Amino acid sequence: MDKVTCIAYLLYKSSMNQDIREKAIQLLNGDVSIRDLKRNVSLQPHLVIAESLLKKNKIDKNQVQIFAEEFLMIEV
Repeated sequence: MDKVTCIAYLLYKSSMNQDIREKAIQLLNGDVSIRDLKRNVSLQPHLVIAESLLKKNKIDKNQVQIFAEEFLMIEV
């Protein structure tokens, strides 16, 4: 799994806040970038935690795959 997908998954799972979950889905689909999200003060703590967990490799790749399959929008 790539970095952006993993961070989107961690953001989605880290909060019950609907706004954060929507931003995670937008990140997964490429509608926003990590740089864009870092500008949002309310998301910064969540991003720091997500990036930290990713660096420590504390992530279940199977759960990330399920998340991506569920929320990734594919346009044809």
